[in-house]
Amino acid sequence: MTAKAKILTGVAVALAVLGGIGGFIVGRYWIDNRTPNFTEDYVLYVHPETTVDQVTDSLSVGAGTIRPKSLARAFKEMEVAQKMKPGRYVIEPSVPSIYVARMLVFGWQTPQNMTLSGTIRSKGRLAQKIGVQMMVDSADVAKALEDKDFLAKYGFTPENVFALVLPDTYQMYWTASVEDIFDRLKKEYDAFWTEDRLAKAKAQGLSQMEVSVMASIVSGETLKDFEYPIIAGVYLNRYKKKMKLQADPTIAFCFDYTLDRILKKHLTVDSPYNTYKHVGLPPAPINVPPKGCLDAVLNPAKHGYIYFCASEEFDGTHRFAVTYSEHLKNAREFQRALTARNRAKAAGAK
Repeated sequence: MTAKAKILTGVAVALAVLGGIGGFIVGRYWIDNRTPNFTEDYVLYVHPETTVDQVTDSLSVGAGTIRPKSLARAFKEMEVAQKMKPGRYVIEPSVPSIYVARMLVFGWQTPQNMTLSGTIRSKGRLAQKIGVQMMVDSADVAKALEDKDFLAKYGFTPENVFALVLPDTYQMYWTASVEDIFDRLKKEYDAFWTEDRLAKAKAQGLSQMEVSVMASIVSGETLKDFEYPIIAGVYLNRYKKKMKLQADPTIAFCFDYTLDRILKKHLTVDSPYNTYKHVGLPPAPINVPPKGCLDAVLNPAKHGYIYFCASEEFDGTHRFAVTYSEHLKNAREFQRALTARNRAKAAGAK
């Protein structure tokens, strides 16, 4: 082989090697930056104490990592171990390794739904509901609910803070602080109280807080939303006649909702929340009332009912009455049905 041929052969070999290396590099780049690397939709939660190894394991199990080495290269390139930010990250099968690495480094979170719903009758329950859905510790939320100075910034106190909370689903970043959460609650509270609602409250002779207090009583009386306006109308009728509201939910509140049944002896409890002893509304809401109850107080059913009791159908509804004698008749029918029901249960148990 001539010298020239040797040179040409060497050049060809060198070009082939370089081409191979180039192809290898381009291939890796394409795999890491353009090729989907996961098989499942997955929500990854990264806490402040979470390590990069824990993240890698979670993605492997939850998202079904296809090429672990590709993910490792991307994490190394982006320095994920040093720069990873806490958050809630939604991983889709279509994303490549580098995108996940960038998500973690730049904090590209997907908002979390924080849902406040159901019966909320204590601050502990409210704090728990927030804590299980968000990164904040429920103990920190509970502390804020008792912090006079903190709540004063929002125009509320530890006693009346239930009025600030409007049950709904809020989209927020999972890493939101306690202050971020209360800022959002206040924003939604202000948005709810439109000029129209304020005018309706005034027409009922109630302040915003008094509407919340009345709504909490309505909420405590029934789980049937179609009854909200009717029961609101009953209590407004009593309120405007300056009658004692005599609302059993306020007695339950006085005993921290520990009573199985409210008996006559419980009606004498010494508390400003005892509506059997005091005329008018209690000082503050006794639970977190749903928006439907608030709107029921603002838009009550127009009727002359003053009394109501549980229905003998035992379906959670009520029987309403204008006169006390009619109310006593409804109450007797309920008691007869209850007695018969209890006897039937006792006979079946034998």
